[in-house]
Order: sequence, then C-alpha cells, then structure tokens
Amino acid sequence: MQNSRFSIVGAFVLAAMPVAAMAQQPSPTDLTAPGPAGALHGSLIDAGKASPVVLIVPGSGPTDRDGNNRYGVKAAPYRLLAEALAARAISTVRIDKRGMFGSKAAIADANKVTIADYAADVTAWVKAARAATGARCVWLLGHSEGGLVVLATPDAPGICGRILVSAAGRSFGVLIKDQIHANPANAIIFDQADAALTKLAAGEHVDTAGMHPGLLGLFAPAVQDYLIDLMRYRPAELAAKSKGPLLIVQGENDIQIGVEDARMLAAGRKDAKLVLLPGVNHVLKQVGDADRAANTASYANPDLPIDSSVVAAIAGFVLTKR
Repeated sequence: MQNSRFSIVGAFVLAAMPVAAMAQQPSPTDLTAPGPAGALHGSLIDAGKASPVVLIVPGSGPTDRDGNNRYGVKAAPYRLLAEALAARAISTVRIDKRGMFGSKAAIADANKVTIADYAADVTAWVKAARAATGARCVWLLGHSEGGLVVLATPDAPGICGRILVSAAGRSFGVLIKDQIHANPANAIIFDQADAALTKLAAGEHVDTAGMHPGLLGLFAPAVQDYLIDLMRYRPAELAAKSKGPLLIVQGENDIQIGVEDARMLAAGRKDAKLVLLPGVNHVLKQVGDADRAANTASYANPDLPIDSSVVAAIAGFVLTKR
C-alpha cells in the first residue's frame, strides 16, 4: 500500500555478545538497483565473505527500509533485524520501495504500481545484492505485504529460498474485511467497507462520495487500481506453488495477521518450516499477553529490541540451508 493509503495498524543475542564484538558490527552502506525511471536505494550490511545474504522486503504503505512509516510505526523492526542478523554473520539488504524515500526517483507516482512491479524490483535487488557481496544466491524475506511480493517473485537460480514473516495467507480483501470486523467499534463502517471491498474484488472502482471519513484513506481513488491488483492474489496458492526452502514465521500476539494465516501458507507445502512465536507481535517485538493498546504502543518504540526468537528462527533456517 502506497503513499496515500491507510496503514492498518528479545535482546538475548546482542546482550550475550561481548562489548568488543558489538563494536565490530559492520556499518550499513548504500546500495542501489535499477528502477524503471531512476535508481532504487537500500542499505547493505555486509557480514563478510561467504556469509548468507537476506533481502528484507517491506510491508504495506509508506514503509521505509527500517520498517517505519508515518502512521506512527517507529519500531524500526527491519533495522533491528538486520543488526541482529549481522551478529550471526548474516548479511542483509533492506530497501526503500519504488517511488518512496531513497527510491523516490524510481517512479513519478508511488501509487502507480502493481505487485508484479514490486516483484520485478526484488529480482533487480537480487542481482545487485549478489554483485555487491559475491553471494551465489539471496534469501527473500517478506514482512507483512512484503510476503506476498516475495511469493509473487518468479523463481530463479539466484534465489536461495523464501522467508515469510507476519505474512497473510488470506487474500487482501478478506484480510481487510476480517481486520475491520475484528473491532466492534468499527460497526458503523461495516456496511460501507464490505460493499467497497466487494466491488474492488470484482475489479470495479468505488465512489468515495459520502463515505465515512475513516475509510477515505483506505479506499482513496488514487490507490484503487493497486487495491484491485492486490486482491487478485491468493497467497496460500502462491506458497503452495513456490520452489525451494520456505520458512514461515508468525507471532502469536500479532493483531494484524493471525496464526491461521501462517497455517494457510504452510498447508500446501509439506516441506515448509512453520515457526509460531509466543508473545511476538506484528513489528516483531515481545509483548507477551499485553492488551491491544499495549501491543499497539510497541509499534512506536524503537528502544524495545526485536524478539530474540525471531532472529533465532531466521538465522537458524538460513545457516542450516547453506
């Protein structure tokens, strides 16, 4: 989801490292890949020769390479994940989507995109990451909507495998309807939201005149073509058809994506590894059994470390598949 679109909204590894080792953490460097009208920009943390490389593909809306967006998400999950993986001798590339942030020059209008466009950018990033690091292949890690992008990216020899983190198993239209209906306070918008989602799923545009203000961001005319394209995809079906190693990581206290989504993604791939993490939320922080308000508050807290079990699941999978 793009610029004008509404975004629905432990430290064990690092703490165990000696200070001297932490001081030797590699610094991120700018990396570019070719975009349609200008360069795509991202950050490479090179953990050293022969280290595995993970490409972190961001989620919906104006989400930057650190995992933050202007809708109050300041938890920096992608930056913290990259730093934690570097401590495990795993290199990462985290990216700005075309038309946004460092990649603003890649396209004039960030809303004029499709999932296939994002997948093409991932392919370009794989080539750039391999050239910069000398890696034989690159792991694709998609968070949230980035999971769909990773699944939509065509298989190629340069792809080691896929890692889906907090990724939807349901189609986008069903997911958004379920998210809206999960909060009883949204009852006033149920009918309008359902009608709009039905039309978009059928490939039709929605008239927003008279629509409840709370829905105008989600169904803004500028993003409806993207929504129509997005709703065509069935993530679970794509996962079932995917090739190569597949890891599915899901926090059990994620208030946006549920455990049922992870199970749907894993259902068609009996060789997929499914990891469910107690107490972990959508921004990959440990919130235990916190209520919804406390869970959401963690979205704005970059000082709360990424949960160590997230890092362990990803690092363990990547390092054992070398």
